[in-house]
Amino acid sequence: MSVRPIILGIVGDSAAGKTTLTKGIAQVLGPENVTVICTDDYHRYDRKQRAEIGITALHPDCNYLDIMQQHLALLRTGQPILKPIYSHKTGTFEAPEYIKPNKFVIVEGLLGYSTRGARDSYDVKVYLAPPEDLRTRWKVKRDTQKRGYTEAQVLAEMQKREPDSESFIRPQRQWADMVVTFYPPTETPDEKNEHLNVRLILRPNIPHPDLSQVVTSDADSYSEAAIRLALGRDMSKPVDVLEVDGHATEDQVVVLEHFICGDIPHLMAMCSREMNPELGRVVGTTGESLQSYPLAITQLLITYHMLKATQPY
Repeated sequence: MSVRPIILGIVGDSAAGKTTLTKGIAQVLGPENVTVICTDDYHRYDRKQRAEIGITALHPDCNYLDIMQQHLALLRTGQPILKPIYSHKTGTFEAPEYIKPNKFVIVEGLLGYSTRGARDSYDVKVYLAPPEDLRTRWKVKRDTQKRGYTEAQVLAEMQKREPDSESFIRPQRQWADMVVTFYPPTETPDEKNEHLNVRLILRPNIPHPDLSQVVTSDADSYSEAAIRLALGRDMSKPVDVLEVDGHATEDQVVVLEHFICGDIPHLMAMCSREMNPELGRVVGTTGESLQSYPLAITQLLITYHMLKATQPY
């Protein structure tokens, strides 16, 4: 390849929303332009072996992190890999897959930032940090509907995994350029996914667009605004914090969307809901397709950085 791939990392705990965000960003970029890698494929043991040994999939010793790091380095230079395949449905390994990277590579999973060599392979690093009660609801729903577990089994497994979540998953937050937290409104804590708010922590590791030009940071109107920008601190370091409410209207978000997309022609086309009707789409509780403006803003801002990475700053 004459031009190396741009690599995005999406890391978070189990059922934090990694796959949903990955699919949405791939849709914005064009699936034909994106290679998706799941670092869960680098598990060292299958489900039965983990149970026998007494180790969880979240522990570094349960994963071939050296091979993952090696493969990320190869992908960064445009070289193919022979990637292992782990089936979450069966808990076993399948035949490896020959992967050639496209223009963009999205790497999602549990331990993607766990080594320095892996971290150095990414152009943009995102960490997903939903509130634990919301993540629990997501995990119970996913694992009971798609993986054949009972609710009691899911909750017991989460309790078993908690020490490793605390020790190995959450500390990776410190390496992210953006921390994404979808959360329900305080007045309706049981709000469905399509109306979740989002809080985006923007670290100065990469140059974010100057959102203060279009988003309110005025103290007098801040609490009433559907889209808000403020200075904050995360892990004791200064950050910008962008919040978008789930009940924001299209008129309220369209100015921000067009500002994010404005200086990148390819991304400008993605801002059009006529050109890209999947932008911010989520599946409702009854299976209907609904639009989440917080998700759309998140997708566009991450895509902005991926496209910016193809250009010299």
